[in-house]
Amino acid sequence: MANSLNTITVDGKTYDYEEYMKTQGVKASEVGKKSELNKDAFLSLLVTQMQYQDPLNPMDNGEYLAQLAQFSALEQMTNVSDKLADVYSLVENIDSSVLVGQLSGMIGKECQWNNQVDGQSVTYQGKITGVSISDGAPSIIATVKAADGTEMTTKVDISAITRVGESV
Repeated sequence: MANSLNTITVDGKTYDYEEYMKTQGVKASEVGKKSELNKDAFLSLLVTQMQYQDPLNPMDNGEYLAQLAQFSALEQMTNVSDKLADVYSLVENIDSSVLVGQLSGMIGKECQWNNQVDGQSVTYQGKITGVSISDGAPSIIATVKAADGTEMTTKVDISAITRVGESV
């Protein structure tokens, strides 16, 4: 007996889902990749089913309404999913904005941070002159004075900072 999850019934006849999709012009690679029906595939199947129904024994109105209700539910779930993705993106942007605001409050302050140099932890000290977020990773821009008095600017990961204050 065929697995009911991999079959489709059209005009009272049951077909293997993958074989039926191939007869409808869907490439085998697309069938294997996508085992769920999207709304376009659902509408296509519904139209095909209506097109090839027996005119002497047409689809029952109740069955037709049930399929339309399934389509409506599918479309609503798709819309909810799209809106949830928008909300997730909005929350990520708010988180980034709050983080930038917090980091901006550190501009002008002295800070210390540790970096690994040749396998050893080295402590640096400098003044925070800016904030950067690259690829979602927050960092600060710090100006460091070298022993000869020259200044250089460096990007410091937030996770490397050990102290922040008026003077460290």
